[in-house]
Amino acid sequence: MKELDKDMTFASRDEFRREPVADQLISLLRSEIEISPLVIDGDWGTGKTEFCTKLKNKLESTSDFRAVYIDAFKADHADDPLMTILSAILSLVDGGEKENLRKKALPVLRFGAKVAGKALVSHFLRTDPETLAADFSQELDKASDDFIDSAVRTILKDHEEAEANINALQDTLASIAEEKPIVIFIDELDRCRPDFAVQMLELIKHTFDVTGVQFVLVTNMKQLTSAVHHAYGVGEDAKRYLEKFIKFRCVLPERFNQSGDSYSKEREASIEHLRAKLSASKTLEGTKIAGTQNRVAQFAEELSSNRELSLREVETFVRHLEIYHQLTQGLSDRQHFGYTLISIFAVFVYCFDAELTRLILTRNLREENLSAGLGLIRVDDFESRDFFQSPISIIAYFICRDIEGSTAAAEPPGDYRDSVAQIGQSLFGPWGIDEGQAIETLRDAIVAFSLGAST
Repeated sequence: MKELDKDMTFASRDEFRREPVADQLISLLRSEIEISPLVIDGDWGTGKTEFCTKLKNKLESTSDFRAVYIDAFKADHADDPLMTILSAILSLVDGGEKENLRKKALPVLRFGAKVAGKALVSHFLRTDPETLAADFSQELDKASDDFIDSAVRTILKDHEEAEANINALQDTLASIAEEKPIVIFIDELDRCRPDFAVQMLELIKHTFDVTGVQFVLVTNMKQLTSAVHHAYGVGEDAKRYLEKFIKFRCVLPERFNQSGDSYSKEREASIEHLRAKLSASKTLEGTKIAGTQNRVAQFAEELSSNRELSLREVETFVRHLEIYHQLTQGLSDRQHFGYTLISIFAVFVYCFDAELTRLILTRNLREENLSAGLGLIRVDDFESRDFFQSPISIIAYFICRDIEGSTAAAEPPGDYRDSVAQIGQSLFGPWGIDEGQAIETLRDAIVAFSLGAST
């Protein structure tokens, strides 16, 4: 079984204030409520595995539980979820308990290999004889009555033996868990093969429904539902099908209140993560974006918030900012403020919008492409209260002004002409920015990632 970082705890790092969530989950696991299997649900890249690691470490520190972690994505190559779960449980016991559990597990594993092959073990264990016989009806119709009788007797005998072996295994597990309950964390169910995920869920429901043994599934339910839908074609029933395996679902929060915050002041986990990663970056040290109280950093935060970046996507964004600055020094304080903002926007586009990147590189960018990418209705909405306050709308305006035929290319209304000119001077220096320069700055920043290759 994979060993998680024992030093990763909420005490060492809890920037998203998730320890209270862990405390509540532990309270539920301790209760008499039938809470297993429970799901910790969250989008990809929202820190589920780190939270799982901290929760497992906190649970073990109480000495009330034995806990083990399974990475379903890494285990699915073995194509044996029964063996995966049993191996995890065996890793928690030793001495006589381990030997006794191994003896009880072997007949179950043999039956799975003999009868089920790659199919679902629990399907055969929980299906009645009539259904089992029906599976072979076409072949049996061709055989003699004696052969049919023999085949049915064999099936029934195997089924009875399997039930007995499963019951013996369950009794042994219950005895082991009586002294110290077992919690099994299964991560990455949404990333493994759909058939493996379904087999795992079936086994948990039918074979490991044992007093004192609880399962915590860490997954993105939306992605898992989609995978099951595409693999089995069960349509709208995919969600309902999966929910029959789950007793409780906890959605990992992406917003939180920091200590001392008012109740109404919620922080975005992704923005706090962005600030932390930028501040910690040695490559970006000394640049304005590494700060938190300036408009360069706020511009990056606004981009991230508008797109609702996950924690993993935030790390991708920061890494590419580091790469860009290492290659070009393009985020240096020596740059005028406006050029820095365009460069940051270029890095953002390169990371998260391949089609917009292509349009910029091929000089086929249109106003509507840029507006859609930024979530703006109009890039020259001068009467909007946010226009002169939002760095995104201002930068979008200067880029779109270079696009032939765009509304921004027209001269601003007289009432706003001076304001736009003053903004241009404050962003790009006393002479403002020449025609075509904003969009070429955007393109040049993207080209930097080609490492000198022609585009």
